[in-house]
Amino acid sequence: MARVLLVEDEFLVRQLAADELSDAGHDVTEAENGDSAYQILLGQQPFDLVMTDIRMPGALDGWALGAEALRLRPSLAVVYSSGFSTEIRPLTERERMLPKPYRMNQLVDMVDALLGGGS
Repeated sequence: MARVLLVEDEFLVRQLAADELSDAGHDVTEAENGDSAYQILLGQQPFDLVMTDIRMPGALDGWALGAEALRLRPSLAVVYSSGFSTEIRPLTERERMLPKPYRMNQLVDMVDALLGGGS
């Protein structure tokens, strides 16, 4: 079981993704934007992975949140998601891009693969 911080401003997408990740055995904490996710990351909860949308309201978009998350906890894995193909950029070995729209099994497979527990 991994601890996942799921950051998505679209409620239904966040709810579906959280349910799928929970059903796959992960402990999921939800945030609706980068600012609230950053506050959660500053807390004492250890996370294994951050799954974040890129375009969100607030001061921190997904790219900035991912950078801050990796600065705070370099061992984290980060999955970015976007429906805009122009938002793709070079990623490290601990980062992945999941283009929207995606199937929930694609999300679970990517999370499991990044954490060393799956395909």
